[in-house]
Amino acid sequence: MLHSPHRRGVTEKPRLNDEMRFLQSWFQSPLKTGAVSPSGRALAKMMASYLDPRQDGPVIELGPGTGPVTRALLARGFAPERLYLIEYNREFCALLRKRYPGVTVIHGDAYAMYDTLHDRLPAPAVGTISSLPLFTKPPQERDRMVNEAFDLSRPGAPFVQFTYAVVSPIPLKPGEIHGEVSPRVWWNLPPARVWAYRRPSA
Repeated sequence: MLHSPHRRGVTEKPRLNDEMRFLQSWFQSPLKTGAVSPSGRALAKMMASYLDPRQDGPVIELGPGTGPVTRALLARGFAPERLYLIEYNREFCALLRKRYPGVTVIHGDAYAMYDTLHDRLPAPAVGTISSLPLFTKPPQERDRMVNEAFDLSRPGAPFVQFTYAVVSPIPLKPGEIHGEVSPRVWWNLPPARVWAYRRPSA
């Protein structure tokens, strides 16, 4: 049975001032925050839909910010102890630990996720879900990051990423990385799409 986020792993509702937190963080470090507001509920739900809570294993979340996608993962049925979050902003880390007890929140660089997580995950991940501003990084660094996520995951596990752009934020490589894209999520502001990438099985 799926668990309501109001009953498990959530102690307070996201507040309206999350928008102000994001805006402040963006002004301080626009290349690391990327967005000026948190992901909307419809976009977060779309992102979480690509991961299956019936599969055993942890979930990696990159750049959770104030936690809208974390909340969507909990609402989808993932237990808090299955979620491993890497967040660069210390204020957001403190907020996430308070808002989602039981979730593992790590202050660190998501682009170094393998070094951060390889000896902390209890099992291969069922997927990685990212809200990082990938277009601030060169293509080779994005490619390296997504392959690190695949190395930490079970075969066929997706790397899920949203984007406002019309092109894929991860370089697609036939035989190495393929991706599928969602319809545009019009209820998000601005409208966005979700990409789910996978490494083909050998």
